[in-house]
Amino acid sequence: MLTVCLAAGATTLLDQSVLNIAVPALRQSLSATAMDVQWIVSGYSLAFGLALVPGGSLGDVRGRKHLFLVGLATFVVCGVIAATGTRPGTVVAARLVQGAGAGLVNSQVIGTLQDVFRGLDRARALGLYAVTGGVAAALGPALGGALVALCGPGTGWRLCLLLSAPCGVVTLWLAARRLPPPRRVAAPGRPDVWGLVCVAALTLSLMLPFMRTPGSGRAVTLWGAAAFAAAGALVLGQWWRIRRERVPLLHPALVRSAPYALGTVVAMAQFGSSMAASLVLTLFLQSGLGLSALTTAAVTLPSAVAMGVSSAVAWRVVRRIGAHTVTAGLALGILALLGGALAATHLPLAVLPVALAVVQLGAGVAGGLAVSPNQARVLQHAPAEAAGVAGGILQMAQRIAAAVCLSAVSGIYLRGSTGAEGAEGAAPRSAFAVASVVCAGLLGVGLVLSAVLRREPSAVRHPSPAVVPDPSTTPPANRRTTRRPRDPAG
Repeated sequence: MLTVCLAAGATTLLDQSVLNIAVPALRQSLSATAMDVQWIVSGYSLAFGLALVPGGSLGDVRGRKHLFLVGLATFVVCGVIAATGTRPGTVVAARLVQGAGAGLVNSQVIGTLQDVFRGLDRARALGLYAVTGGVAAALGPALGGALVALCGPGTGWRLCLLLSAPCGVVTLWLAARRLPPPRRVAAPGRPDVWGLVCVAALTLSLMLPFMRTPGSGRAVTLWGAAAFAAAGALVLGQWWRIRRERVPLLHPALVRSAPYALGTVVAMAQFGSSMAASLVLTLFLQSGLGLSALTTAAVTLPSAVAMGVSSAVAWRVVRRIGAHTVTAGLALGILALLGGALAATHLPLAVLPVALAVVQLGAGVAGGLAVSPNQARVLQHAPAEAAGVAGGILQMAQRIAAAVCLSAVSGIYLRGSTGAEGAEGAAPRSAFAVASVVCAGLLGVGLVLSAVLRREPSAVRHPSPAVVPDPSTTPPANRRTTRRPRDPAG
């Protein structure tokens, strides 16, 4: 069952990152505009995030297995439609529905792990889920680059979208055999549709300005007013549902838990920054510098390798320095992004790919130190009465952050790289540096909040009652097991 859950998480996260390296080929093949590209890459994350919470609620009420199978089948079919599309609009629509299917699948994965595992076993399972998804996302550009290099740009980007199909089919077969039978874990209730609409409106209000050419101050003011109105409507809707004794989209216990709220913002900053930085790097190497897809894959591969290795040892680091591990990972990520910006603006083209590969090595180590320990810290700080929805809200927040960051940072790069190029692509180099600094700024926000969280009791070293071993399944004499948390990364 754990293998099925990890396979589903890896397949859906690989599907987004593997396309990043094929974006220039896709854009040329379909004659897509910059806005089409932004919708293709960020629309998936937007639909993914918005489907998580209602998917989790439906799973609580109707059982998880059938929804898992429906979501994964939708994901596979829409992947095939996107891969065979001949117009940008077809690919955008297919990616939106595919993202919703991925969100439905992952909400059942989170719920299943919460239902089946208890105590430190739950922390281990959620840690493996985070690490598997992170490594899959880091490995995607290397796989995509190999496909584009071997099969050519015109066919390569389609194969990148088809890569998830065989993985999804195998996971479907395993899920039908291994997932627990569907059962209800909650009483029927109406999902907070109003809250979801407000979150979608708020996200679009933040995304759309970056998908257009720079407008007047009046247009910026209108988008800001729309975002403010959506945020106000969300707050009022949550208040109204609480007064009516209905379950709101954002559980009150989660909002009141400062460690959970701050840790979620840290996760948003890290996830959004890493996804946007990966996309901009592939655009810069291929469209900006004219390097091949295979060279681009070689530059990004060290990130996947380093993240896998650092994720495996991250929990040993946590045992030594506790919550400082996440802060150290974020600081290293900032240094890697700033190092990439300096390399792009000062080094000659002959040595730039090697320098960026070294930078990616540091970025991979940073991701491995930050992702899984921060997720464990956030979920273990979640109040017991909201433990079931905490994982869904966390993933929804990360996906919405990714949608906004992908749109904003790629828009900054695409607009900046169209100027007069000069020697060795001066405009793309400058645009990449600016985009990298923006991503470093996002990580800087996460770094400050992570430093604040260090003052809280370490949820990793001192688990809260929601994650301690179940007394009914832990022998009283086994004192070493209860004192030493097992390594969630294996």
